[in-house]
Amino acid sequence: MNKAMQTLAVLILAMFTVSAMAGGSYKKQKDIVDTAVSAGSFNTLVAAVKAAGLVDTLKGDGPFTVFAPTDEAFAKLPAGTVENLLKPENKDQLAAILTYHVVSGKVKAKDVVKLNSATTVQGGDVNIMIKDGGVVLNGNSNVVKTDIGTSNGVIHVIDTVILPPATP
Repeated sequence: MNKAMQTLAVLILAMFTVSAMAGGSYKKQKDIVDTAVSAGSFNTLVAAVKAAGLVDTLKGDGPFTVFAPTDEAFAKLPAGTVENLLKPENKDQLAAILTYHVVSGKVKAKDVVKLNSATTVQGGDVNIMIKDGGVVLNGNSNVVKTDIGTSNGVIHVIDTVILPPATP
């Protein structure tokens, strides 16, 4: 085989490898932010994470456990709440609410059910209880889907936004 044929063979092999990787035979696991974006049911959460300046943090190494409210969970808040929180002047308050949904470390569902509470990145504790066979946070937010794996942690989907305790 001459030099030109060897070069062509290497190029074809490289193109095949790249094509196969792009086609799904090799998939790198997405981080928390990219997983939320691709799910399609966390548009409000993603917008809030961007407005609070937390994208780089949640794309970081982690690991993190995120209790992720769906768009429907955000819709349960009083009218105008989300729009108000997304304003630049409310960035700190928004960041506090969002980091209250994040626990340091990778806490899978089998571990969550053994806890009574968990300390959040925000600093406050989230109360955890088992009710009717499911996990409930702070007495009113149901975990509706668990253990969505990401490259930097795990996501548990919740049906109600949880709010940090008021500071005195």
